[in-house]
Parts: sequence; C-alpha cells; structure tokens
Amino acid sequence: MKMFFHYNWMVREEWYRWCEEISEEELLKKRTGGQGSILKTLFHIADVEWSWIRLLEGKDDFQEGFENYNSLEKVRQLDAAFRPEVENFVANWDESMEHRLLKTPGRDGTIDIDQWGEVMRHVIAHEIHHIGQLSVWSRELGREPVSANLVGRGLPEKN
Repeated sequence: MKMFFHYNWMVREEWYRWCEEISEEELLKKRTGGQGSILKTLFHIADVEWSWIRLLEGKDDFQEGFENYNSLEKVRQLDAAFRPEVENFVANWDESMEHRLLKTPGRDGTIDIDQWGEVMRHVIAHEIHHIGQLSVWSRELGREPVSANLVGRGLPEKN
C-alpha cells in the first residue's frame, strides 16, 4: 500500500511539471468530467488525500474551497503544506491499523463505519481515478499525458 502512495505522489509531481507548460487559462478552463478543470482536479486530489488522513487521525478535515487556490503555484503550495502529515501517517502505517474503525456522519444522517485499510485504499484509488481524467484532458489538448506506468519508477526500493 505504501508503494501506491509513493507512486501517486510521484505521478502528481509529474502532473504539476506538465502543468507548467500549459497556460493558466487552459488549466482553469471548464471541462467535462473530473472536478471541471485541470487545476481544480489537482486541488481536489490533494484536498481529499489530506482530509481522509486527518479524519483517521481524529482531526478536522480541510474546509476551504478551490476559489482560494486557483493557480498552479497555490495548489502546489497547499499540497506541499499537506504532504508532510500525510507522508508521516503513511510511513508509520502498520498492520495493526488495518481494521481500526472510522465512524463518520453519512449523507443521509446515519453513521458510516469504515475500516482504516479500506479508507487508505480509497485514497489511493481516488487519485488514480482522477489522474485518468487528467490524461483524457491532456489528449484533448493534443499533449502527451504523464505516464501512468508504475513499472520502472524504482518504487519497490522505497518501501
């Protein structure tokens, strides 16, 4: 599981570099799917990752909206501010945490009960899902997307 977090962080950094070559207008342009724009989708990825980790830690999640982070630099700064806490949590993950329970209010007023391991895997899958959307938009712009290949990134050595 730790390898997939490292994979997501590596790919996210590559998407940030990809965005450096795209105009701010294109990064903010309303698109079909994802969160509606390239930049808002990257913001959403970092927000959701950190928010879930904060919930597992028993802390408040992130409540600010994209309107305060509507530039590549601001999204990168926010991600950089969130990352140390997420990295620490992931680095200290062990099997004893897998079946701990997270209780959160459901949308229908009930209490949702999820296992921590399930939440962690959701966070991983969530980013991979949205990275796929960025790849589609990249092709629509006539640009090569960031590689989604996990092989050859040297990740097994990091875990």
